[in-house]
Amino acid sequence: MTQKSNGSVASTASRQRSCCEAGHALTEEELAADIQVLAAMGNETRYEALRFIAESDTGVCGCELQPALGVTQGAVSQALSRLYAAGLLTRRKEGRWRYYSATPQAQRLLDVLDATRQSSDD
Repeated sequence: MTQKSNGSVASTASRQRSCCEAGHALTEEELAADIQVLAAMGNETRYEALRFIAESDTGVCGCELQPALGVTQGAVSQALSRLYAAGLLTRRKEGRWRYYSATPQAQRLLDVLDATRQSSDD
């Protein structure tokens, strides 16, 4: 199949492979990290918690989220754990309380969502 005639059979096969193969520039690790971030934000409780925390300049105590979100303490704890694991939150401990803040990555993602929503309103 490497015979040459009006164009190379080998290069025709190569062109067919390259035009039909889907691909992207992300590594497997980058793809997995993106999916983890999007999955963490893809739940109403987690997304609302992230929004609530991102609006604070000083951080939010985990105890403030239960009444603000209207969910159980267990749901708040799971949401915070998932957002933290995805790299969207930082946390610091003061005594027995934990305070959460949005990471720069989370802030950029929320800003992009806000800008997208605003541009679709135009």
